Amino acid sequence: MSLPPEKASELKQIIHNHLIKINIHGKIRDVLAETMREDLDPGHSSLSEEDFLRALQRRGIVDDVMKDLHFSKEVPDTELGLQNTPKPATHFIDKDPTKLKKTNMDPARRYLYLQVLGGKAFLEHLQEPEPLPGQVCSTFTLYLHFRNQRFHSKPVPCACEPDLQEGFLLEIHREGLGDGSKMADATTMLSICDPVHLVLIKRDTSSETTLVSSYFLDWRTVLSSPSGKTSIAVELLGVGVECKVTAGVLNMSLDLYPPLSEILSPDIITTQDENGVNRPVCSYVRVLRAGRLLESPRQAARFVSLLGLEKAPVVGGGGKQEQWCSLLAFLCRNKGDCEDHATLLCSLLLGFGLDAYVCVGTKPKSLAHTWVMTRGTDSTITFWESLTAHRYLHQAIDPDAPPLAPQPRPSYPYRTIGCVFNHRSFLANCQPSDAVELCSFDFHNQSQWKAMSEEAVGSVCSPGSTTSLPPLPPLCGPSLEPSAASNQLELELRYLVVEHRKDLGLATVWDDHLSYVLSSALAAYELERCTGTSCGNEEFQDAVRRAVPDGHTFKGFPIHFLHHNARRAFATCLRSPFCDEIVCCRGDHVRLAVRVRVFAYPESACAVWVMFACKYRSVL
Repeated sequence: MSLPPEKASELKQIIHNHLIKINIHGKIRDVLAETMREDLDPGHSSLSEEDFLRALQRRGIVDDVMKDLHFSKEVPDTELGLQNTPKPATHFIDKDPTKLKKTNMDPARRYLYLQVLGGKAFLEHLQEPEPLPGQVCSTFTLYLHFRNQRFHSKPVPCACEPDLQEGFLLEIHREGLGDGSKMADATTMLSICDPVHLVLIKRDTSSETTLVSSYFLDWRTVLSSPSGKTSIAVELLGVGVECKVTAGVLNMSLDLYPPLSEILSPDIITTQDENGVNRPVCSYVRVLRAGRLLESPRQAARFVSLLGLEKAPVVGGGGKQEQWCSLLAFLCRNKGDCEDHATLLCSLLLGFGLDAYVCVGTKPKSLAHTWVMTRGTDSTITFWESLTAHRYLHQAIDPDAPPLAPQPRPSYPYRTIGCVFNHRSFLANCQPSDAVELCSFDFHNQSQWKAMSEEAVGSVCSPGSTTSLPPLPPLCGPSLEPSAASNQLELELRYLVVEHRKDLGLATVWDDHLSYVLSSALAAYELERCTGTSCGNEEFQDAVRRAVPDGHTFKGFPIHFLHHNARRAFATCLRSPFCDEIVCCRGDHVRLAVRVRVFAYPESACAVWVMFACKYRSVL
């Protein structure tokens, strides 16, 4: 049976990885040393290949290799009714070591196989104990982005030498019109300045995420390797105030397939490092289209608001530290500062065709803040708060109007504005007052706004410049299945309520119909957060009246979360006296209800609505 070249290469790579995993080279060296010492007569000066193979078989080395190497039966595409079309490159994640992970490789394209061979020198975890089987522990997860392709590793326990062992198959393709199916040659690959972006995330036992390191790997060093293979040790630096401190080291290998027929000189290949680099703010904004993951600008604003807020840490006192994250780091840890939210929202609004800008200014108490602004074709100015998805219409106050003349009252929480920017423009506010309520946003008026030339912005933000970030990664679909997540969280909350009431000496009787009736209210709450429009309240009130008998009292308590951890949610709810009164309700014919709705958004963002309710007979 003959294999096509791409399958043969894939099979060789998997066998190669397996041999490395079982340390075959070390075993062969041991057997060779023993054979030379024991099996050779004094008169022999060499060992034949047949003698050595027999020695390997006698010691069971060959049997051990074949015993652990399993292959799954591949179902031909023709049996499934599928066309044999090339699929995007995927990566290998060894969740089940007995199953072979398959990927389709187009022999007309060029690939880079990036293999992570383990970590070392993560000194913060030097004293980390070995986790017991089944024990919950802190984990490392490595995320990658390269030219519209995103991957991540299995989570592994945090350790001084974490067992990060993964392989990722990255596709290297041309970007010219009609060139997507052509194999990239050496000159084309040298001109591809996009690095492989590596982001290492730590997740602790309470599911809190921390950005450990962000590293931009220049993969083009493999172009100067005669064999098309190279091994590197990547020194990961910390973030923020620790951007010059080593967080750890990852051992990696790069394998180019198929290898180049012409090898480039190392002198023409240079490397770059991102950690600690000051970048122009315009490079953080790009046109970002979410495909079918987000349907409207307001839904995009809702999605961004669901990503957690985390202020950059301040060491040794002082003012707010400026630490802007790349989009990949922001999405991987699922939280960031207001600047991260604002640049993402601005990029998404630009993708929806709006004239969007990031605004830099202050809010009450002179606290630094960023938000987003859009300009309509009718000169309408709308502010978008990226942390809440609230929208505000801006109407400037006329400082020259008579004292008794009616003036608009600002509803937005912004006080001053210093500059605005997007991917093409940077404008500084040079009006007599920087108070937002007095500002005009006529960017063509040079007496009010001083613009940096678009050529200057392009020179420092265009792809390939030393201060530019790589292209934005594509958004991934939701990581949650909403119905299953809703059911699971609701069951866990019911259990916690029963146990809590049992501790108080109270029995618990559930009203399943009333629980179901609460669904419409939760759906209406999320719709209002997305669109700003309230609807469905009349139907909900009518259904509740029908579900609650005469002479009975109904109480309900809705609450919103950005996570689906039942114990955290229940503890938060009990801190509210209104919810505590419902959960601990005493009286005649007490019936309890709880309903959960999980709304899944791109990445791992989710909106979780919970409503506790009770009905009981009123006693005068």
